[in-house]
Amino acid sequence: MSSGIYLHIPFCKSRCSYCDFATDVWRSKDTVERYVDAICTGIRNSKFEIRNLADTIYFGGGTPSLLNSAQVEQILDSINSKFDISKDAEITMEMNPATVTPESLAGYRALGVNRASFGVQTFDDRALKLLARGHDANDARMTFKMLRDAGFDNVSFDLIAGLPGQTLDVWQRNLDEAIAMSPEHLSLYLLEIHEGTPLAEQVRSNRQPTPDPELAAEMYEVMLDRLIAAGYEQYEISNFSKPGYESRHNTKYWTLDPVFGFGVSAHSFDGRERYANERDTAKYVELIETQTSAEIIREAIDIASEYVFLGLRLEGGIDLRQYTERFGEDLIAKYRDEIERLRDSGLIDINVNRIKLTRKGKLYSNEVFAVFV
Repeated sequence: MSSGIYLHIPFCKSRCSYCDFATDVWRSKDTVERYVDAICTGIRNSKFEIRNLADTIYFGGGTPSLLNSAQVEQILDSINSKFDISKDAEITMEMNPATVTPESLAGYRALGVNRASFGVQTFDDRALKLLARGHDANDARMTFKMLRDAGFDNVSFDLIAGLPGQTLDVWQRNLDEAIAMSPEHLSLYLLEIHEGTPLAEQVRSNRQPTPDPELAAEMYEVMLDRLIAAGYEQYEISNFSKPGYESRHNTKYWTLDPVFGFGVSAHSFDGRERYANERDTAKYVELIETQTSAEIIREAIDIASEYVFLGLRLEGGIDLRQYTERFGEDLIAKYRDEIERLRDSGLIDINVNRIKLTRKGKLYSNEVFAVFV
């Protein structure tokens, strides 16, 4: 079982109105340098034991593409000095439009970054202003061209459906443009409004309309039809790829492979327990500098339960024989009444030795997952 490494880079040019991630507005070069030094210290002093090769590295955020090549190299050097990394590792960097140049992209490629996760979100300039994204649609188009020119042949787009005021026609145009650009991977999400975000306050005060869940469901249906017709394969509820371009790193979360996280708010899973770092950037740096560790949470998890609801996110669902071999119990017998109710409701399908979500079940996946949590 191979492992993954996650690196959280919290800095952004500005904070998006819907975001509830652990992010921090870029303040100064010294602040960023101090953070990079801290994450490298955290890596070097880590007590994690990666028993097999790590074959994925993921720079998430935040906006990792605000780091320069020297800073990325410093982090990768720390990783390579501590862990054994596969020669064919998938190395992903999240990037936002208008935060890269041909020179910076060439620098990342030279360091081995071979996959870009590209935060487009929408090609509608009105919606981009609503989301406070800090770029426009043309910035997204230009950045994608720069990625191709720099030799990135594994690019993922993020798009969001169900935005306040977004119509089905606008969503279809978003899909059409994304398909025409032909990225290798697409992550397509239905908007979730989180308490404490500016967007939540705008909706509560009626400055923005409340998103329509029925319209969002229709958008999801259109998304499935258009992407499948365009040759993309759905391998997870929100993720589509051309054959062979599934995200190797993100798949580790859904299959409960070990992933070791470094940086503010980063989470880790070693196969038994889950760990989490301090969420506040300044406190994280202080803890690393004074204690060499910023871990604040460590908890055992119900692995059998998580195996089920995470596995159901995948298009292939769960192999019932593998579940029995791993956990020594019959999943159908354990949840007999609940599974029967879900099947009668048309939310799951059981075929031979496999249980998976139906198309309807994907729309109501949270209701299905709640049964097993």
